[in-house]
Amino acid sequence: MGIIINIDVMLAKRKMSVTELSERVGITMANLSILKNGKAKAIRLSTLEAICKALECQPGDILEYKSDDDIQG
Repeated sequence: MGIIINIDVMLAKRKMSVTELSERVGITMANLSILKNGKAKAIRLSTLEAICKALECQPGDILEYKSDDDIQG
């Protein structure tokens, strides 16, 4: 499974739209969608920092690790 990106959770907690986050962070809706859907292979630390700043959260609020054992067990 690997790394799970919980941007949707933080957006809901902050009552913020994807469009607003995209504008605040300065990334395209397409790239934000790739992140949200777990299709991204990498994320720049500067992008992660901008997302955390916009959502007033810590990286650990957005990123989560789940091993295959966690899912099966």
